[in-house]
Amino acid sequence: MFNSLGERSHSGGLPGLLLRLFLRFFQFVLALTVAGLYGVDLHRAHQVGVYYDGKWMFAEVMAGASAITCLVYFLPFIKSYWFFAWDLILFILWTALFGIFAKIYISARAGSDAGIQRMKNAVWIDLANMLLWLVTAVYGAVIWKMNRGSGRTLHTGRAQV
Repeated sequence: MFNSLGERSHSGGLPGLLLRLFLRFFQFVLALTVAGLYGVDLHRAHQVGVYYDGKWMFAEVMAGASAITCLVYFLPFIKSYWFFAWDLILFILWTALFGIFAKIYISARAGSDAGIQRMKNAVWIDLANMLLWLVTAVYGAVIWKMNRGSGRTLHTGRAQV
């Protein structure tokens, strides 16, 4: 792919685009899955009138932020590698979320309790989210760095630096 100055663009071309779309779609689906898994407990807490646990609220905020981010990245004029730092922040927050719930549920015995088993499953989806955001952050940083090496200014792209 060439940019407006006739130079080679390092965005990965069609394979890179398809890879990014696949990863973003998978991130979006997993974010919605997390929202559903943790939302069950929040809905139950609301029905019985007890307080919302902050850990579950954090999970819902992470799911929402991730889903919205993916939707924004799906816009055709947004180059998601410009925002690799945001992907890195989401990776760090997913790591925290995974750590919080892994400590609670990984060693828990589910037995016949479907709620415990659901949360054990949610922990692994948190891990998958964490790893996907790491992959997209690293990929975005690499593509951003490759594009920055063109020797042109960031604003107009006309002057050599």
